[in-house]
Amino acid sequence: MFEGPIDVVGDVHGEIGPLRELLRRLGYDQVGRHLKGRRLVFVGDLGDRGPNSPAVIELVRAFVGLGHAQCLLGNHELNLLRGESKPGNRWFTDPSHEEQRPGGEFEQSRVAPEPLKPIWMEFFASLPLALARKDLRIVHAAWLPGSMDALRQAQGSTLDIYRGFETRVQQQLALEGLTQAARRQEQEWARRLEERSVQAPLLTALGEVDERYQMGNPVRVATSGVERLAQESFWSNGRWRMCQRVRWWEEYDEPIPVIIGHYWRQAQITPKPIQTIVATPNTFDPVAATTWVGARQNVFCVDFCAGARYQERKAGLTRYATHLAAMRWPEQELWFESGRVA
Repeated sequence: MFEGPIDVVGDVHGEIGPLRELLRRLGYDQVGRHLKGRRLVFVGDLGDRGPNSPAVIELVRAFVGLGHAQCLLGNHELNLLRGESKPGNRWFTDPSHEEQRPGGEFEQSRVAPEPLKPIWMEFFASLPLALARKDLRIVHAAWLPGSMDALRQAQGSTLDIYRGFETRVQQQLALEGLTQAARRQEQEWARRLEERSVQAPLLTALGEVDERYQMGNPVRVATSGVERLAQESFWSNGRWRMCQRVRWWEEYDEPIPVIIGHYWRQAQITPKPIQTIVATPNTFDPVAATTWVGARQNVFCVDFCAGARYQERKAGLTRYATHLAAMRWPEQELWFESGRVA
């Protein structure tokens, strides 16, 4: 990680307007320079969902190339590296998809120019999974000491490491018969798993396989967090899920602070509630925007739902409950695109 004062920017998700405004308020010029020598660290998830992912990626890529910024690999960049087409990323993977067409959920998302795709893929492949120095650690989703140790010892590209761990998990699951059991459940409940109107039952084999794939792969842990078998199925991203996020920070007992993104949190900073239609995962208990969480209260999530702002715009809202945020270090000041919070 850079030495000296830094500004850690949360998940941008294609929100180029709020990003430019946040950088202006923080004192950065158009090429990412700061008069006081500060530098930027982006936690990842630069694109998807928002109106202009190409502009965000090009801006951050330029800043990194000039040495004015660092950027981590988020789960959304990892999806693109792996060729995974998912809701919100069809601006890159499949511009003809219905969600990109007029009336589609992401119709406003600008499509990726074909000549830039290989350049961006090379950029994503170059991004680190974590950054650290003596007084701070930054990772997109979860700093699990065991997973970090495994990543330090691993050799090869991010995709090589990912695939190596995935293969080990696949082999072990097959030996235990869990792969076959999960496949049977998937086939039996295929239609119900994608119907939101009626809750699917908890399919334990399917959930256990998902947990093992997640927790057995330190690349997944770093980019999308800790997941365990849920107590009941829940709806997420167009499907009933059996494996849920776990508040890993409640078990993080090391003294070095960690800044993360990934986990949407709502900002409770106004005396009157802001009208919102944003549905956020219940990852955090209701806490003030500036609260550090965890066993030692030394973990901070800098993702304040910028990835959901498109929902507010589509609903015609003029005041936003979502924000793009940055944490100034070592000052521990929280800034939104609308100004300093505390």
